[in-house]
Amino acid sequence: MHHFEYRGGELYAEDVPVSTLVAAYGTPLYVYSAATLRRHFTAFDSAFASLPHLTCFSVKANSNLSVLKTLAGQGAGVDIVSGGELYRALAAGVDPAKIVYSGVGKRAAEIEQALSAGILMFNVESLGELERISAIASRLGKNADVSLRINPDVDPKTHPYISTGLKKNKFGLDIENSLAAYARAKELPGVTPVGIDCHIGSQLTSIEPFLEALDKILAFRAKLSAMGIETRYLDLGGGLGIQYNEEEPPHPREFGQALTRAIGDLPLTLILEPGRVIVGNAGILVTEVVYTKKTPSKDFVIVDAAMNDLIRPSLYDSFHAIREVRPAGRENLNVDVVGPICESGDFLARDRELPAVAPGELLAVFSAGAYGFTMSSNYNSRPRAAEVLVDGDKVVLARRRETYEDLVALER
Repeated sequence: MHHFEYRGGELYAEDVPVSTLVAAYGTPLYVYSAATLRRHFTAFDSAFASLPHLTCFSVKANSNLSVLKTLAGQGAGVDIVSGGELYRALAAGVDPAKIVYSGVGKRAAEIEQALSAGILMFNVESLGELERISAIASRLGKNADVSLRINPDVDPKTHPYISTGLKKNKFGLDIENSLAAYARAKELPGVTPVGIDCHIGSQLTSIEPFLEALDKILAFRAKLSAMGIETRYLDLGGGLGIQYNEEEPPHPREFGQALTRAIGDLPLTLILEPGRVIVGNAGILVTEVVYTKKTPSKDFVIVDAAMNDLIRPSLYDSFHAIREVRPAGRENLNVDVVGPICESGDFLARDRELPAVAPGELLAVFSAGAYGFTMSSNYNSRPRAAEVLVDGDKVVLARRRETYEDLVALER
């Protein structure tokens, strides 16, 4: 559920008309709902209340400082994958002891940055990374708590670009050869193996792949115990899906009950890394119709938002509901909703039934809170959109719109 609803024939973000936001901040415009962020975080976090756990929001889903600060205020930790995300998390007031560092390509400077910040632990994805963390921690006179990311070879049955737990994926260590990696971690200076990490993919609409992976990980943990390596953290990543169109993902409560039964009374602290399920439906992208165009074979609605603003439809062929900000009760047409980018792949929707809108009118692209702005770019030298956070009747300009001067500020 979310706090974007129609009142008196107009779309509102909490207690503010979306058209009012556009009048103040222009389009394209990302609009986030603070009440939805809090509701979704509470619904997810409370699902694991009977287990020792830490809910670490996945910063790559939405890294805006106002979003991170809102979630940190609810007690969230974060999962990061870069030094830049660590910088953002600390700037937003996230407790370093609630930060988990994932990602396959951590650079030496980023490892040093994280050790200096005092993060909870690194999720290590290769033997080379393990050796590097050991060397840097030893040089700094510090100890790094680590989890090794185990690849359980489980098919999450999601889009291949966001599947991460198969043998052919670049992530993690093969489960069959990981015992030797833990043995190496135990003997290396400057590192302590304290957990097991596993993340199989994103936008999962069934809990069965999670449970299949968990069975393999718990069996693996028993082998570690027989080697004298006791782990106290179990990081199962994120990946729980949301409803974009007709998907029926499980409620976090169902997910929590299943994991609670499977883990039982094992002496483990569960770490979860939700991203999309928290923020996906907490944001919309508002765009203005620039032109309509009719050809012998197709009707087009040309809007001022493009693939540089929201790349998911072009990259994943993903569905985002698109609705009028002020519905006028017109008949539907079958249209492609496209942007100004000089690419045939620049679209927000294809073969979509939409009312016969006119230039100057506003459309809202729903479920745009996750992997929207964070994946945006300046392609075609387009300034990136503004972001606002609505909290009741209060509005925060969470990120101003870029200017042409911003586009060239770093260039010579």
